[in-house]
Formats: sequence, structure tokens, C-alpha cells
Amino acid sequence: MIRKAGKILPSGGILCQTYMNKYLRRALIGMTAGLLAALPLAVTQETVLTGILLAILTGAVYAIAFRPTPRAYADSAMTAAALGVPAWVFFGVILFPLLAGEMPEWSNQAMRNLFPELIGWVLYGGALGLIGQAFNDLALAKLGPEPEPPRATPAAPKHIVILGGGFAGMTTAQNLEDVFGADRSVSFTLVSETNALLFTPMLAEVAGSSLEPSHISTPLRTSLRRTQVVRGKVSEVELESRKIRIAVEGGETRELAYDHIVFALGAVSNYLGMQNVEQLAFDFKSLLDAIRIRNHVIDMFEQADRETDAERRREMLSFVIAGGGFAGVELAGALNDFSRGILADYPNINPEDVQVVVVHARDRILPELSESLGRYAQESMALRGVTFRLNCRLSDCRPGNVVLSDGEIRARTLVWTAGTAPNPLLKTLPVETDRRGAVIVESTMAVAGHAGVWAVGDCASLKDGKTGNPCPPTAQFALREARTLARNIRASIQGRALQPFHFDSLGALCVVGHQTACAELTVPFARQKSMRFRGLLAWLLWRGIYLGKLPGLERKVRVLTDWVIELFFPRDIVQTIELK
Repeated sequence: MIRKAGKILPSGGILCQTYMNKYLRRALIGMTAGLLAALPLAVTQETVLTGILLAILTGAVYAIAFRPTPRAYADSAMTAAALGVPAWVFFGVILFPLLAGEMPEWSNQAMRNLFPELIGWVLYGGALGLIGQAFNDLALAKLGPEPEPPRATPAAPKHIVILGGGFAGMTTAQNLEDVFGADRSVSFTLVSETNALLFTPMLAEVAGSSLEPSHISTPLRTSLRRTQVVRGKVSEVELESRKIRIAVEGGETRELAYDHIVFALGAVSNYLGMQNVEQLAFDFKSLLDAIRIRNHVIDMFEQADRETDAERRREMLSFVIAGGGFAGVELAGALNDFSRGILADYPNINPEDVQVVVVHARDRILPELSESLGRYAQESMALRGVTFRLNCRLSDCRPGNVVLSDGEIRARTLVWTAGTAPNPLLKTLPVETDRRGAVIVESTMAVAGHAGVWAVGDCASLKDGKTGNPCPPTAQFALREARTLARNIRASIQGRALQPFHFDSLGALCVVGHQTACAELTVPFARQKSMRFRGLLAWLLWRGIYLGKLPGLERKVRVLTDWVIELFFPRDIVQTIELK
């Protein structure tokens, strides 16, 4: 044991042994569960031995990667079954052909030939989740909880406050609960303007009437076990006195004191000084924004169905999206599918009157992806009726008229997805910010010169601790930043060294509508290389990955049900709010 600053800390040998025992226990459970669940893989792989070895190896990796939760049978089965889809792509579609000296094939016939393996992986995943859960519950009953390293107790209680309930904020709170465990000398409070986490990758499907709005929102209070959730808007932060003022409902103001504060307030739309656009355009960041867009589109169809003037009808049915990044393209694809899918309900509307226009300042959409995938996305969307105005910018808008740098478009619908900026509250703080307005932090996410102040996600201007490259403000990075941040806060409280953040991007996926998507995934153990997918396979991959990432079993089942219903029934055109 080592004594430091009045605390007793575990020695390095004991710590390593504790972690080894914990992960060895998980690995043994995973290997046993994988062996017992191996039948679906054994009968669908080329040899029975290959299927069994693959099942054992996958079971061990799954058990080590996912922390067991008592009696979570249905959630474990659904999560493991959903992970069967990317596992099938990695092993069956990519790795095994490469090991055999062949190039992976993406044709429809090749996918049909590999379909039995996909079924085998999904069935194996479900069985692995159930059996692994049973063994974990049995080990918990017979052996007790997993061994954890002894935790140092701070001399005085510490209060950690997280500002923001998005991906970065909620994941930080969850990881803080995990790393501090049962240590009650540390308390957590999360301040959020809403009471739920919005799963933004599926927001476009709400606007396109594919998913019910509540199905992609997870209540914060049910996801966090010991974090106090305060619903309100942060009005002021005093770093010197360590006080936070929060405006809550009813016009009241609540004050919180903190020892550590995490800025995870996310981003807001940046209209680049265009006041008319800010007043007239639809935003696309919240659940209410998606609902408003959907109901406005339905309202335009209702008005156009009774309009006799052809020019006015075309104006009503023109939907302009400013921005050709992920958000804009996914929304354009969803609105195009929705608009053309409900034409049967409006017999007086000519399909040629409906137009979805994407305005983008560059020469191609989706600059985050490779040029070939960006061109493919543009071509496939154009074939389904989406119009692109490239190399031009939105300069102004008036009621019924969108002004571009190279012309005008008569339209009554404009959605802004072309720019964001960190929460403006950050500009009121005595800290250094970058040109976007994000707080400049060290590679550990600590704010230099301010002890106990941290920033993560969109609020942080962070550079990778290994490569020195700027970390993009995406959900993929925010989730990993939150994990490192929670460990660094614990290390700071315990007087240990902080860990620099490092993460290699896993790639990107984008749905472009009509069961079509683009995916660019980095190759494991060779991050400088990437694999590109497009079409139906990429769409299935997108749905499998994000369904597995969606928090909570109930939300997974609801979203999966919505997707199944969408295959057999037309889009719903019931307006859920009244437009003024």
C-alpha cells in the first residue's frame, strides 16, 4: 500500500491483480456462454470447428467489453443480437474472403449467398446474451460482485456538476457513476433544459414520419442511478466563487455550489448574422424542431391540395434545406421519401410539383466522406427527385422566397443545417476560447488555470493527446471523451496523474433515403485504411449499429417496431401539433 496526501492508495501490483481477476472472470463466462450458444454459427460457417472457435472468441470479447447488469435478460439478448449484424459484416463479408485471397463482394447475389450466415450471427448473438446473462447472475449469487480495486476516500465530500444533458453530458454522468461506484463521498448533479436524452442520429426519421418522436428520447432520470437531475437553463456561472445559477420553471432561480464543473452544453445554430433566416427558417437540432418540420410539410400538402394556381402550389411544395453535411442530407432524403410517399393521399397534387432542394457551398455534398461516396449519395438522391444547388450560399430569405448567391427559389419552407456554434454561455466565462467559441482545453479536457473546470463535446476545443489533431465535435468523439473525462475527474480528486485523450475515428455512416446509405469505416488495426459501403448493405449496417447504440431495451423495441410497420404501411399524415 502507498500513503499519499493523507490517503491510503492501493499498490500497483494489487491494482493490476484486481483488474486481471475481474476481466478473467468475464472472459471465462463469455467463452463458456459462447460455446453453449455456438450452434447457429457452427451450422452456418464453412466448418463446424470454425463456427465453434468463432463463437468462443466472440463470447469472450463481448463479455469483456460489456459490464454485466443483474437480471437484464431482454436487454442483453437484444444488444448482442443487434451486434450480430456488424460482426457478420466484419467476419463473413470482409475478413474471411480476404484471408482466402479473395476480394469482398457487395453484389445482391453475394449478399443473398451470405444471408444464412447473417441469420446465424443474429441467433447466436441473442443466445449469447441470454446465456451470458444467466452465468453472470449465477456468478453474482455464488461469488459475489466483481472484484474492484480499493478506492481512496477524499478528505471532504465533493460535488460534481455536469451542465448539459446531451450525449457528452449524460455519458459523463454515467461514467462518473461507474468509476466512483459506491463511493458516497462524491455526489453528482446534471443540469439539462430537457428531461430526456435525444438520440440525434435518428432525428431525420422523425421529421420523415418513420419514427414516433418519443421513441428516440430516453429519460435522464431512468438512465442515471445516483445522479440528481435538475431541469432548467443555466443563466450564470461564477468560476471564482464556484457557483451556478439556474433558471427553472416559474421564473425562479436556483443556485448550486460545485467542486468540479463539466461544460457539456452542446451547440446551437449559427445563422452567420442573417436575421431573416434566423426568424423564418426551421431549426433542426431538437425533437420539437423535427416535429414542427413534419407537421409543416403535412400542412403544405393540405394547402397545396386545394390550391388552383400552379405557381403557388409549386411554391408550397418546395422544401429547401441549407447545408449539405450529414444533418442536411439525411433530412433531405427523409423529407423526399415522406413527400413522395404521401402523394397517394393528395390526388390533386402533381408529383412534378414536389421538389426538395439542398443548398451547399461546396462542389459536392457530404464532405466528411470520401469523394466517391459523396458523389454516389448525390447521384442516388438526384435519381429520386432531390435537387442540388452546389457552389452557392444562402444569403437571405423572405416569406415565400429563398435568396441564394446565384439566384432565388420560390419556397415556403427553409430548414437551416448549415452551421452551428458552441453554447453562447461560454462567451461569458473568463476562459480562453477558439474562433468557434469553444473552450480551449488541455488534452485531459481540463481548462488551464481553473482547477476543477472541464469541458467536453461541442463545448471543448480539444486536441488528440497522441496525434495532436483537433477532435471533431461529433457524438462518436463525445462519447469517448466523456469516458476519459470521468476517469480524469476521479484521478484529480485522488491526486493522481491525468490521462490524455486519444481516439481513432471508427468511420461515418449517413442515410440518404429509400433504404440507401453510405458508410466509411476504418479497418481495425490499420486505422489509416478504410472500407466503403453503399446501398442496401450500408443501410442495414446503419440500422444495426444505431439500434444497438440506442439506450434502453424499451426504446430498441419501439424503434424496431416502427421500422417493421414502415415496411407494410404508408407514412402517417396525422399532425401531432397545431400550426399557428
